[in-house]
Amino acid sequence: MTNPYVDTNDRPVRPPAHAHSEHAPGRQLPVVAAVAVGGGIGACARYGIERAWPTSGTEFPWPILTVNGVGCLAMGALMTVLTARFPGAKRMAGAFLGTGLLGGFTTFSHYADNFRVLIRGEAYGFAFGYLFLTIVVALAGVTIGVFTARAAVGTPAHQKASADAH
Repeated sequence: MTNPYVDTNDRPVRPPAHAHSEHAPGRQLPVVAAVAVGGGIGACARYGIERAWPTSGTEFPWPILTVNGVGCLAMGALMTVLTARFPGAKRMAGAFLGTGLLGGFTTFSHYADNFRVLIRGEAYGFAFGYLFLTIVVALAGVTIGVFTARAAVGTPAHQKASADAH
């Protein structure tokens, strides 16, 4: 049996239907730069929100919950719009705005640390409420973002064709 992921000389190859432009050799530096710049901007924006809306100790961490919810909503809308209207710009715009800006803006590590602080402070109700609520808000945010963007720009042609085939 042959391995579809390596050629006859044991060099890695892309699997069928996995020919994304992001995986093209030698084209990574612009993407890495876009992610780095976007990530720095996103992290600074989150830091600004935390400075403007400080919480400490066993207070409910509303700022990070809000940041993660807004970031997920924006990610759902962004990727839907890029796919539907700007597929040629998806590589760099997705790297800068999605992975970079929104990836730097949202935060799993701060979410986990807030949970740890609440548990150590014996604020168990807030801790588990925050744990559950963040998941609900993040999933709702991305879903609302996708559906809102689809209402505004329509469903991408490739998804319409796929739905029509079933």
